[in-house]
Amino acid sequence: GSRVLSRNHSFRWASTPAVESAQSLGSIDYYWKKDRIEKSNSGSAENRGFTYLVMGANKFIYASAVRIAAIKFIASMAASKDVLALASAEFDVSAVEAGKTITVKWRGKPVFIRHRTSEEVAEAEGVSLDALRDPQSDADRVQEKDWLVVMGICTHLGCVPIANAGEYNGWFCPCHGSHYDVSGRIRKGPAPLNLEVPPYKFLDSDKLLVG
Repeated sequence: GSRVLSRNHSFRWASTPAVESAQSLGSIDYYWKKDRIEKSNSGSAENRGFTYLVMGANKFIYASAVRIAAIKFIASMAASKDVLALASAEFDVSAVEAGKTITVKWRGKPVFIRHRTSEEVAEAEGVSLDALRDPQSDADRVQEKDWLVVMGICTHLGCVPIANAGEYNGWFCPCHGSHYDVSGRIRKGPAPLNLEVPPYKFLDSDKLLVG
């Protein structure tokens, strides 16, 4: 009799509503996985929207940075009025007598402006190019025969030569003994090149623009 009761008791326990409910609903692991999947699906749209928002913001910041860099570059390339003023300088040469040289400053450097005599012009034009270390005709160095405009810097080591001096009555650099003629061409000494001719033009008979 006790065995029957035990069997009936086991049968009743196995068929109780609680056991049937647990079997039909599934395990705890199943519910945990299902809950994670549902949450993941519900937030995927929001995640995509947030990702697109961040990407759009990054692109906007990048485009703004490129635009600012381009504006700064263009601004740096555009010369200001002050820079343009320093790039050129106007000089009145009406008071410079024939045979005299004045020294002016352009871009912080000395410039020699010489009013040449007819004899000096003839002398400069009569020099053979074969006799020159840095061959250059006088006509290639002047715009007006009576006027010579050259940088006042020795081409040897950058000293400032003395005007109306030297063996050729042009310029003499006492630092190392370079002699230039009345066309500013090197004739003797260690300097390798002629005195440089800066960009210039005559605005009228008395006004000279350098630069």
